[in-house]
Amino acid sequence: MTQSNPNQAPGPQNLQLNGGAAIVAPANAFPGGIPSNALIVVPVTKPTEELESQLKGGPFAVTQEQMWSLLGFNGPAVQVQDQEGRPLTIGLEDLLSGLRKNWEEGKNDPQRGRQFAGELMKYKRFEEAEKVLAKVVASGGGGEDWMALGVAQFESGKLDEAEGTLKGARNLLADNPFPSLHLAKVYQAKGNTEEERAAIEQAITVSPGAVDAWAMLFMHIRGVENEEAAIRALTELAEAEPNKKSAAPFVAIQGIFAGSEETREKAIEWAKKAVERNGDDPFALVAYSALLGQTGKIDEIVSLLSGHEDKMQNDVRLAHNFFEALMQKRDIARVTQLLNRLASSSVREVKQFAMERSRAVAQLLQQQQQQLAKNGGSPSGLVGPGGKPLS
Repeated sequence: MTQSNPNQAPGPQNLQLNGGAAIVAPANAFPGGIPSNALIVVPVTKPTEELESQLKGGPFAVTQEQMWSLLGFNGPAVQVQDQEGRPLTIGLEDLLSGLRKNWEEGKNDPQRGRQFAGELMKYKRFEEAEKVLAKVVASGGGGEDWMALGVAQFESGKLDEAEGTLKGARNLLADNPFPSLHLAKVYQAKGNTEEERAAIEQAITVSPGAVDAWAMLFMHIRGVENEEAAIRALTELAEAEPNKKSAAPFVAIQGIFAGSEETREKAIEWAKKAVERNGDDPFALVAYSALLGQTGKIDEIVSLLSGHEDKMQNDVRLAHNFFEALMQKRDIARVTQLLNRLASSSVREVKQFAMERSRAVAQLLQQQQQQLAKNGGSPSGLVGPGGKPLS
């Protein structure tokens, strides 16, 4: 006679599963938001006659668009947030329709236009976004509105208009590198390589810490000349007086090499140079620790990131890399200390990360306690959330 485990799913004791499995649970079972890879079952309260007819014929295949339509969505499903920040799924056309109506009812409110245009840009509705942003700019919009309008014009193929608009955005956003970077894309589309490079270098002059600008410069020079010339140009520019303290050029180069296993060692070398240039740059620390993790150098990650817990309060990427390294070492005491500190962060993503990982660690410890109790043993040096040895 076997005794059932109330925490175990019912079914044959030796059931072997091949492939995936799904757990059907209500949406409120996921307080942190529904996982991106979840299989979601939606009850249909009132099936259409067409659906009922198809169901009588047995299983049938549908396209993704047809699936959304059968589930009652107008257009593909997209996730938004309600007023309290909770995830909400809605049809794309319904979302845009609601924002369009909101905009038409208050076209003197630039914030409504920005919100509507932002969603239009997100889903590649560039022509309509251009019209909305043109109205916002004409109503006294700021530099960010000019830049968004220039991007919409560029994506719509209106290169001359985009060039003029982005030049205006650059004048209004003197300390922002992105108008110049978008201008560089316009010049690239026009085939003007000299103006393209000048625009990228202008972005670096404005913001020496802009990794995107250094990466674009590398890609530009490599395309026009070769990789050796690109490395030489970035290295020389990195030594110029305004750039001497910036890790960005080396972070940019490592990011380009990190994409292939064949150049992974090169990426590690450049990431190390970035940290040596500026050991307090969160981006440099994230890049180097991620590469160390890919090569299994866990002790080096812990050594690198120890002492940077304060930065993790504002950077979930650093928090994630340090947490994973500590978990690999099974250093539960330091994991607990880290999560307790992160839980007090004012950054929503960091706080959410701490809450989710705390639940996962608690479940792990509970499972270990149950296993030890079952085996009649005791852990060796295992420390619980309160800092006390588990018994």
